[in-house]
Amino acid sequence: MLLIRRTEKAAYDLFMSGLVKGTTHLASGQEAVAVGASAALRPDDYVFATYRGHHHAIARGATPEECLAELMSKATGLCQGKGGSMHLTKASAGMLGSYAIVGSHLPMAAGAAWSALLRGSGQVAVAFFGDGATNIGAFHETLNLAAVWRLPVLFICENNFYMEYTAIGTVTSVANPAADRAAGYGLPGHVIDGNDLLPVHAAVADAAARARAGEGPTVIEAQTYRHYGHSRTDPAKYRPDEEVQRWLERDPLSVARRRLEEAGVTETELDAAEERAEHSVAAAVDAAKNAPDADPAEAFTDVWADGGSAWRT
Repeated sequence: MLLIRRTEKAAYDLFMSGLVKGTTHLASGQEAVAVGASAALRPDDYVFATYRGHHHAIARGATPEECLAELMSKATGLCQGKGGSMHLTKASAGMLGSYAIVGSHLPMAAGAAWSALLRGSGQVAVAFFGDGATNIGAFHETLNLAAVWRLPVLFICENNFYMEYTAIGTVTSVANPAADRAAGYGLPGHVIDGNDLLPVHAAVADAAARARAGEGPTVIEAQTYRHYGHSRTDPAKYRPDEEVQRWLERDPLSVARRRLEEAGVTETELDAAEERAEHSVAAAVDAAKNAPDADPAEAFTDVWADGGSAWRT
């Protein structure tokens, strides 16, 4: 979680200094969801994330250097500079992409789960999505079909209470937009503390075991909060100050540190972990800055299955 937080801070600083173009959606404050879930999954399980997906990419094995180089359009980036912040993908680690179209990846996760079921591989697919996606048709269509086919897929809502700039509660008829709707499809729905690593790990481990046993999908709603606005251009003035402060006091890094202290980890060991993360990310920034730029000649690679770009009927 420290590595993710430091990497995102580096990404923000690189944007502010003009070394990254476009936009980015930071997940600072939501690290416990990604790390707790990933720790409960097998290395060969599949993960699908949203455009706010830096934390999932790193949790599944992408390095800070790969991510920052991707944001800086470098040849050493995760997608050789063709994906950018919103499309971090590392298929070799089961990170099957971050998707900018809200809700679009839920059917993809169901498809990956169907593939695992067909092959008898024992893998599960996990779709991470925001609270706003629960009001998208793909959410309901996918939950229905996944339930009917008893697919080994987990639906994990990172409910940060704001769908871009609109409070989810002002446009949704139920208090818990993901978990409260699970029963309509005959699925279990759980609301958990998304800022505490241990409840996240326990919930995902149970759901994954249930899916591997042929018992079908589970809906998990992890309540969390983003520290920044929706994107780097959003000052997030629509959020009440007292609400922001209340959630900052529940920072997942602080919660994890208290957990470790209670488990007997010393302050010296914890400080050393922070120092290692800081040094790792500083080295990643330097490496990404000095990496070669992406080659425009590579723009059409990985687009067509046969590598060609000629029009075909």
